[in-house]
Amino acid sequence: MARKRIAIIGLGMASAPHARSLLDLADRVEVAAAYSPTPARRQAFAREWGLPVSGDLDAIFSDPSIGAVMVLTPPNSHLNFVERAAAVGKHVLLEKPLDISMQCAEQLVAAAEEAGVKLGVVLQHRFRPVSTALAALIEGGRLGELVSASAKLANWRPQSYYDQPGRGTKARDGGGVLLTQGIHTLDLLISLAGLPAEVSAFAATTPVHRMETEDLAVGTVRYENGALGTIHATTTAYPGLPDSIELIGTQGTARIEGTKLFAAFHDGVQLEHDDGALGGGAGADPMAFPHHHHRAVLEDFLDAIETDDPARQPKVSGREALKVHRLIEALLRAAESGKREAICAPV
Repeated sequence: MARKRIAIIGLGMASAPHARSLLDLADRVEVAAAYSPTPARRQAFAREWGLPVSGDLDAIFSDPSIGAVMVLTPPNSHLNFVERAAAVGKHVLLEKPLDISMQCAEQLVAAAEEAGVKLGVVLQHRFRPVSTALAALIEGGRLGELVSASAKLANWRPQSYYDQPGRGTKARDGGGVLLTQGIHTLDLLISLAGLPAEVSAFAATTPVHRMETEDLAVGTVRYENGALGTIHATTTAYPGLPDSIELIGTQGTARIEGTKLFAAFHDGVQLEHDDGALGGGAGADPMAFPHHHHRAVLEDFLDAIETDDPARQPKVSGREALKVHRLIEALLRAAESGKREAICAPV
C-alpha cells in the first residue's frame, strides 16, 4: 500500500510527540510539509526532525496529493483549519480540544461529517495499555453494574507556564485546567463509564496562579443508572501527581493511577498491570512523556483513512470527542450557576 501523504499545521510545543510518531511510522506515512508562519520555528523543526517545512499554507490545502492534515495549532484556530481541510476533502487529525466553545466544536464536527472526511482527535489516554486493559474488564462484565466512577487530575504548572501569551485565556484556549489538561482524564472516564447525566461543581482561580481561567475544579456527577462519582482537576498540585480513575461495581473495584491498574473482584481474584515508563507530563514540563500513545493515535487514524468504509472512524472521532466537551461545559456551567446541570448526549 502506498504511503499516505500528510501535512503538519502548527509547529509549537505539541509537535514533538507527533514528529516522533511520524518518523516511527515512515513506512506508512510521508510528511509532505510541516507548516508554521514563523521562519525560526520552521528552521528549528527541520533541523531537529529532518522533515520538510513550508511557509505556504495555501499550497498545502491546494495539493491534491496530500490526503490528510495534522492540526496542532492553538484551540481558537481549529474550526478554521478543519473547515478548510474538509472543503478540499482532506482528513484531519486534530489536537485537543476541538475548539474553544461548544458552538465552534459542534460546527467543526459537522463540517467534517458533511464533507465525508474523517476527523480524529488526539485524546491519547484511551490508548494507554492500562486503559485498554480496564476497558476489556468492563466489556467482559467483571465489575458488574457500575455504582461509582470518579476521576482526579493533580498536575503542577508553574506561573511561567501561564505567563506565555494566550495560555489559560478564554480567547485562545477556551478555558483552564478542565479544557486544557483535565480533558484527557475526563475523556478516559467517559470512555469507561459513559457520559454522566448531571453534574454539580465549583471552579476557582487559586492564589497559586495569575491567570484568567480556572486552575482548580471539583464536581460531583450522577450517571443515568444512578451511579455517583467525583471529579477533581487542578494545576496547583506541586510537583505533579499521577492522574487516577476509580470504578466501583457490584462485582469488584478497579483503579488506574498513572501507569498502573489494580483490580479486585468479589470472587477473590486480583490483578495488576503496570505500563512502566509510559507516563509523565503531570509536572512543570507538560511534554515530559514518551510518545507511544501519540503513535497509537496516529496508527488508528491511518487505519481509518486507509479504508473506504465510512463506518470505520478513528477511535476518538470528532463526534466522540463532543462528549467530553459537553461534560466540561456542564461542569463550568454548574460552577457558575450554583445548581445541578443536566448533560445532553450528542446525537
